[in-house]
Amino acid sequence: MLREEHMRIQSSCLGLVLFAALGLLCAVTPVSAQLPLPPGATPSPPTPNMPTSPEAQKLKGIAAPPFAAAADNLPLAQLKLPKGFKVEVYASGIPNARSLRIGDKGTVFVGNLLRDKVYAIVDRNGKREIKVIATGLDRPNGLAFKDGTLYIAEGTRISKLEKIEDNLDNPPNPVVIYSDLPNHQSHGWKFLALGPDNKLYVNVGAPCNICVPPPSNAQIRRITLDGSGVEIVAHGIRQVVGMDFHPLSKVLYFTENQRDWLSEDAPQDKLNRVLNPGTDNFGFPYCDGGDIEDPIYGWGHSCSEFTKPIAQLGPHSAPLGMRFYTGNMFPAKYHDAIFLARHGSWNKTNKVGGDIYVVYLNKDGTVRAQEPFMTGFLQNNQYVGRPVDVQPMKDGSLLVSDDYDGAVYRITYGNDNVTSR
Repeated sequence: MLREEHMRIQSSCLGLVLFAALGLLCAVTPVSAQLPLPPGATPSPPTPNMPTSPEAQKLKGIAAPPFAAAADNLPLAQLKLPKGFKVEVYASGIPNARSLRIGDKGTVFVGNLLRDKVYAIVDRNGKREIKVIATGLDRPNGLAFKDGTLYIAEGTRISKLEKIEDNLDNPPNPVVIYSDLPNHQSHGWKFLALGPDNKLYVNVGAPCNICVPPPSNAQIRRITLDGSGVEIVAHGIRQVVGMDFHPLSKVLYFTENQRDWLSEDAPQDKLNRVLNPGTDNFGFPYCDGGDIEDPIYGWGHSCSEFTKPIAQLGPHSAPLGMRFYTGNMFPAKYHDAIFLARHGSWNKTNKVGGDIYVVYLNKDGTVRAQEPFMTGFLQNNQYVGRPVDVQPMKDGSLLVSDDYDGAVYRITYGNDNVTSR
């Protein structure tokens, strides 16, 4: 997606002091506005063949409110779940809450894209406290946790906070372990996953909506926990904001956002898996959605050349964070299923997404079925929230982050559900 322009609008708005002036600016700033980039970042290449119709010109990036919503203003009553499930506010007041990770002692860590901070949610006997554990960072979206250490993926580097759960009130300074990441605004934010090989997996997005990327981009890399031993795991990937490993096969699955401005209803965003690490190529920029040869770059190529997605997740639906569910609280049919957050479209007249999807797999790891699980973030073609990531808890409940409202929700299963559909 052209989320880089959306992010520029939000970043500019966040710097204003007067709320009213801020809201007016966000409403009228065009999506193509040239706003300041992070230091050293390269701008996005021009979008080729961007439509000029009046209808297309009305489609602009969706700026979140400038501040996190108060707990009593969250859209809790509008969120709908299958019968027997319940949703509650786990934490609020976390601006731009995005990636979630849980520590060994139950601390929930929260990354973000528009702020420079990483947060920790500490639950002490049901009373939750939010702490800032790192600040002054560059788009600290990606998080991973291993043996007491929190790993943070920023725009251009990966750092670590050792023994962080023992030092939440006096956190150490981040120690950089890896800094060989290209600096660009478009798709420059990172997602982290810890593999069954105890290595870190990180995305390097394409620096554009659609272009032939440099050799250092449009890929997934893996590194050891000390930042060495870099390998490319997969190629031809536009942007990844969610990865996880199958609990039995240990195969890597990931969501992928596809190009903008092909049409309102194409291409489809994707769910992929890596069966051939190092050689799998998922087609960017030659094949869109797994089944459409790109009209600009697809000449001389066929989609049959590239690794197929295992599922299509809707045009411009923006699937982001995903996790396999291995808990015991939810009914058995959800065990080993994928829960993923669809952030929601912006460049569609009739929006799609803004929900949590569940994807059921066959024994061979292929997709058997998919369906909405939690809906309600999209009301009357307007967003009241935008889910970003999911995180299973040790008790089997499921957390969901919402960067639009700056909140984290908790989904449980039981007999006292009051928000079922």
